[in-house]
Amino acid sequence: MPDFNLLVTLDVLLAEGSVAGAARRLRLSPSAMSRALTRLREVTGDPLLVRAGRGLVPTPRALELRGQVGMIVDGARAILRPAEKLDLATLERRFVLRTSEGFVETFGPRLIAQIREEAPGVTLQFVTKPDKESAPLREGEVDLETGVIDRTTAPELRALPLFDDRWVGVARVGHPVLDARMTLKRYGAAEHVQILRRGLHSSEVDEAAAASGAQRRIGIIVNGFAAAVALARDTDLIATVPERHTDGLRCGVGTFVLPFAIAPFTISMLWHPRLDGDLAHRWLRSCLRRACCT
Repeated sequence: MPDFNLLVTLDVLLAEGSVAGAARRLRLSPSAMSRALTRLREVTGDPLLVRAGRGLVPTPRALELRGQVGMIVDGARAILRPAEKLDLATLERRFVLRTSEGFVETFGPRLIAQIREEAPGVTLQFVTKPDKESAPLREGEVDLETGVIDRTTAPELRALPLFDDRWVGVARVGHPVLDARMTLKRYGAAEHVQILRRGLHSSEVDEAAAASGAQRRIGIIVNGFAAAVALARDTDLIATVPERHTDGLRCGVGTFVLPFAIAPFTISMLWHPRLDGDLAHRWLRSCLRRACCT
């Protein structure tokens, strides 16, 4: 296994051209520095510094190594140095955010406004979230993701709550279901849009309705919130969607409280732990929290 400490010693020796001078800079005894030079000669197979009168002069091999060693040592110091203060005004970076339908329409404008004001060189790329697979975060394809944490969430991911949400019903303006308080009977009699999530028909709403004595009559099945809201807006179908998450989608539809109890849920942001200490990523996370809490 190479002793990388020898690179620092070699760098100083070549810069000083003197065992005594290198020893002073590294705060070593002359004998310790002499032993280090002996070790370097063994490793490189070259004398490196040879006697010329009262001093030492570098060999051709040492002159060849001087520039290379200096760059390597400087690079190592830069890697091990604490992260410098983040300069948002000059930051140029692209972040990929993976979200479910409705999130961008609801929270995107506030997030973009913050980014433009604080770091105009940053670009956001939003990609859809068709499933809860953690590979995009793990493999670095995605920087940040939003969603509900459950037993399928990869345990190594970091998470922070963004907001609490609840299910609500939506129907077109003028729909008869909006004329009076929603009851279990009226809810069960209506024709519903069901949302396909995680590869299965969504069960949370169906189970909660059934537990209260209402059976949903499914007319159409779609794979996202945007399609469900759009159909509810332009047909007599009704849909059940997350309230805050779809606020940006629900323009032009009426909203009603569900006639049965159903547990609220928390939307969180998730990221891979390798990005914990990244100053730019920390800043992005703070921006997202502010956008969702406004």
